[in-house]
Amino acid sequence: MGVLGSSAGAEQAEQSSGAPLLQAPLLQAPLVSEPCYGSGWSDALRCYRVPVTGPQAGQGAELAVLVAPALNGGQREPLYMLAGGPGQAASDLVRLLNPLRKINRERDVVFVDRRGAGLSDVFDCGISDSPPADLQHFSELIAQCYTRAAERPLTLHSRQTVEDLEQVRKALGHDKISLWGGSWGTRTALLYQQWYPDSLVSLVLDGVAPIESKVFLTAQEAESALRQLEQDCAEDPVCREFGDWRAALDQILATWDRARAVSFPDPFTGFPSQEPVEGWVLANAVRTALYDPGAAAQLPFAVDQAAQGNLMPLAGIVGLFAAMEGSMAMGLTFSVACAEEMQRISEDEIAADSAGTFLGNAFLQPFIHGCAKWPVPPRDYAPSEPRAHPVLLISGSADPITPPHYAEEALGYLENSQHLIVPGGGHINSARGCIPDLILEFLDGESAALDQRCVADIQRPPFMAAPFGPEFAPPQMPQVARDEAAQSAATWKGEQP
Repeated sequence: MGVLGSSAGAEQAEQSSGAPLLQAPLLQAPLVSEPCYGSGWSDALRCYRVPVTGPQAGQGAELAVLVAPALNGGQREPLYMLAGGPGQAASDLVRLLNPLRKINRERDVVFVDRRGAGLSDVFDCGISDSPPADLQHFSELIAQCYTRAAERPLTLHSRQTVEDLEQVRKALGHDKISLWGGSWGTRTALLYQQWYPDSLVSLVLDGVAPIESKVFLTAQEAESALRQLEQDCAEDPVCREFGDWRAALDQILATWDRARAVSFPDPFTGFPSQEPVEGWVLANAVRTALYDPGAAAQLPFAVDQAAQGNLMPLAGIVGLFAAMEGSMAMGLTFSVACAEEMQRISEDEIAADSAGTFLGNAFLQPFIHGCAKWPVPPRDYAPSEPRAHPVLLISGSADPITPPHYAEEALGYLENSQHLIVPGGGHINSARGCIPDLILEFLDGESAALDQRCVADIQRPPFMAAPFGPEFAPPQMPQVARDEAAQSAATWKGEQP
């Protein structure tokens, strides 16, 4: 599989046992904040540079921390927001303050960029903005990045992230905190719960990636999400006009050749892409669209157009994949993924997961090639122990990477959890429908058991019907209704029916 190196040394033994990794005291100098702003949020934030210590931290190591202060001074414990990836920056989540505004009334909301992400000395290898689609070229760039980075890849892992988070909590003077985690951030939150239970009040986990689950085996989950989309499309009067678009998609992926890879239009210019769009990129773009119900609603139209020779709508879908990849700090992503996820997956498991799916092993291809050039030792997690903190689990029924059954089947050690499943929901649903209000109610502890009936009212966005979007024309009235309407109009005009 390409993951090189082996476990060794006291640090690995401490990690497996769950013993604290850091013992050094925090610096006692008071923290000073500066006003700052985050993308997608208009109010001023407080920004800190928090010094952190630890093995191989280096002199002057510090984390960027953004705080949205509570409107009323903070009567409740703060909510820390943990980003996914691994490789996404928490500072990129500031826009979530909009749907979570009510939560910010009585509690600070804290965004900590983990080491190597965002504003915390980002480790992006210089390729995050536009990763090459040629896997050979990509792996060469990854190898060069690893060579230049010296020991840095060994310092970036989940144990270190959790220890840093605990240092930030102390530095900001917070007694206890609650955590919101999204995607890989849910795993970070669950590990924090294991290692620092006394620092925690509650958890909100959206797009749950349990500690023991091999979430990179995603092909079967992506296939299930696509089939849900296919079924919902067949029940929609506009979307079903596209016919068997799923068969057309399978045909496109099966016959993708070099000619179309070279001529595929750039999603931002419309001209042929400067770099060929390989088949694995196209399959991943489809998977990425399934993350967001709004993007997924465009897929049937885009595939139908591609089958007729118009590749521009499908190029827009590929642009979504490029944007998601560009948001990850590649050096951080590979340091964590190669050591903590890929080393747990066998070739037989990859083959079984890929069989009979539109995605195959396309998602894993960059990790298989990249981890061969990124030799970090495997890092295992200790078995999870029972925890009684209140936990709110949030899943989308059509999530292509962290499906609801992960939360249902792999988190039996959580003794006080409840689960919201958004029908037709993709990956991350905290901003949709009534979910923000339910999160607020959960965090405030107003009800031990949430009334979940409003979740069923959350629907998929309308399917794209034409180049300009969905069809908003009113549905055709039955003949009886049309006759009654005509009779009423005639009566109103003083005419005889």
